[in-house]
Amino acid sequence: MVDGTRTPFLKARNQPGPFRAADLAVQCGRALLLRQPFEPAVLDEVILGCIMPRPDEANIGRVVALRLGCGHGVPAWTVQRNCASGMQAVDSARRAIADGHADLVLAGGTEAMSHAPVLLNDDAVAALGHFFAARTLGARLQAVSQFRPRHLKPLFALLKGLTDPVVNLSMGQTAEVLAERFQINREEMDRFAAESHQRLAAAQQEDRLGEIVPIFDAAVNGYPQDDGVRADSTPERLAKLRPVFDRPFGQVTAGNSAQITDGASWLLLASESALKQHGLSARARLVDGAWAGLDPAEMGLGPAYAMAPLLKDHRLSVNSIDYWEINEAFAAQVLACLAAWKDRNWCRDNLGWSRAVGEIPRDRLNVEGGAVALGHPVGTSGARIVLHLMNVLEANGARRGIASLCIGGGQGGAMLVER
Repeated sequence: MVDGTRTPFLKARNQPGPFRAADLAVQCGRALLLRQPFEPAVLDEVILGCIMPRPDEANIGRVVALRLGCGHGVPAWTVQRNCASGMQAVDSARRAIADGHADLVLAGGTEAMSHAPVLLNDDAVAALGHFFAARTLGARLQAVSQFRPRHLKPLFALLKGLTDPVVNLSMGQTAEVLAERFQINREEMDRFAAESHQRLAAAQQEDRLGEIVPIFDAAVNGYPQDDGVRADSTPERLAKLRPVFDRPFGQVTAGNSAQITDGASWLLLASESALKQHGLSARARLVDGAWAGLDPAEMGLGPAYAMAPLLKDHRLSVNSIDYWEINEAFAAQVLACLAAWKDRNWCRDNLGWSRAVGEIPRDRLNVEGGAVALGHPVGTSGARIVLHLMNVLEANGARRGIASLCIGGGQGGAMLVER
């Protein structure tokens, strides 16, 4: 891991934000590449995670690579693994370099969730099909007469995308499932959420987020930092919010869930020979990655499943890891992962361990806040937490960390990073 950048994460506010997904990735990537001692055309490939590119951003990885000046000769592709798309891009780059197929790769993620499309329903599409297929005025008038008010009911792609089609639960409902299973109460969730905001606010005030590059819209308005953080957030204020996903009895609210957000993040990965050839310095090493599958109804436990093999395969304990980044899709989901690892029976039944994995210290987890405070642009977050983990290790003179996240559809991803 040579270098990396990310944009500020901008909270969606009920209308399309100032940047499309490709725009975010281009501004973020331009800042990163401009400070390198090589031309963009030297890259072996570009890999970008994104789950909802616009129709005019097909294979958005290639679109962005060309706009970044990589030239026609640098292949680029897009990956989609739901919430872990950005991490999948980074892991794909790691594997390509490790296998000797590449030496220098730009990998990351981008998402403009505020630009998620609003679609016509199937009845409306069928009615329009009849209209355009009509060859005479009479046939067209007949087709128009078939339009009904129900045809105007829109489909929100974002809501569809955040609902699992197999178990028919929204992501928030799966968090409710975990809260019930591990007896996580509302007070614990709100306390965790408030702490996330307070940690991010402190990091902003103390200028500890050097990974962020300011971005500018077409009107030359600048966006220098994450704008969803609430420095005044407290458990008492969060307690006033109503449940969103299981009304009226649920515990998961907008306040203890990740925000809907736009943002992009990139990492530059290199082989040892590329470091020497271009005079680069390695800031950290991607040691390994792990992926796991689980019941989609409990998808939030993905990190508990995915991080365990990294410890086992590398003969590490919880105490061997200096810092942890677990993406905060929901406060309940992160707390459930922590509870699962402390439960010997859960670890035996689900991981095949004879003992509990152990307890992750809260003062070493998401030390500068997480997605509850800064947002979760779905295709981006996996790359962001790897980048941020590298920076946290560096800032604290620490050696080893793990970044992980849950994945809609019932999966988990994790990466082991060393300085």
